[in-house]
Amino acid sequence: MRNENIVNLDFKPGKFKGLSVGLIAIIFIAIMFLSQAILVVDAGKRAIIMNRVSGMEKRVLGEGMHILIPGIQMPTTYSVRTQTYTMATGDGRNAIRSDDALVSLTSDGQKIAMDMSVRYNLMPDNVWKLHQTVGRDYEQKIIRPEVRSVARNTVAQYPVLGVYSEKRLEIQNLIQENLKKSLANYNINLSEVLIRNVKFSEEFAKAIEMKQVALQEAERMKYILEKQRQEKERKIIEAEGEAQAIREKGAALKANPLLIQYEYVQKLTPGIKTVVTDQTSIMNFPEDLLK
Repeated sequence: MRNENIVNLDFKPGKFKGLSVGLIAIIFIAIMFLSQAILVVDAGKRAIIMNRVSGMEKRVLGEGMHILIPGIQMPTTYSVRTQTYTMATGDGRNAIRSDDALVSLTSDGQKIAMDMSVRYNLMPDNVWKLHQTVGRDYEQKIIRPEVRSVARNTVAQYPVLGVYSEKRLEIQNLIQENLKKSLANYNINLSEVLIRNVKFSEEFAKAIEMKQVALQEAERMKYILEKQRQEKERKIIEAEGEAQAIREKGAALKANPLLIQYEYVQKLTPGIKTVVTDQTSIMNFPEDLLK
């Protein structure tokens, strides 16, 4: 007799084995699909999309989560934060080689080496253009050669003494102005140019040292000559005063012959008005003479 209420629990080994492997495979494929379909753009970055069907997509994905078509839309991310590129000697910060200082010639043919840093950022809305025309190696392809070209052309307009002293800030500002225009053509925004150090040839350094010594000696001689000039003027004024006194005294003697006698007597006895020279002669000095 058949009992319909009996449940057959006869599980054969491996009956669901194929189903389990297939389910795991499906889940794995789904995870892979979702990982390629979801793009998260971090803060300070932008993403561009290369479409395998239509080519470069002329748009930029901002910060946050975005949905892509796996296998079709291929993302590339770029940082749009401010970055610093430095050309300097080995002790310079961020220098890419042991001796990467920018070497230039001045208008008078002197060779100088400058440690220079540029601060820049990629234009966020035009990252796709940079990727299409230049690619990720934009520092070596664009920034480095442009900095070298603009800096050399600018320094070549100034003599070495201008670079050494009063024109350095002017040169830095001019490089920044011209470089900003140049990099903008490649969708790179320049923030600042910094000339941190300028090195000159040994010959020029010695010439500057000798010039400083000569200037100090010239200043010393200038001081001595100025003291001599002042002393000369003092003597001239003193002599002119004495000559004027002699002229006035001569005029006084001419008007009053008794004045010389009076001065002689005053030296003997100041304040005297009458002198008896012997028993028969008396010298009386008039009132106007005494004044």
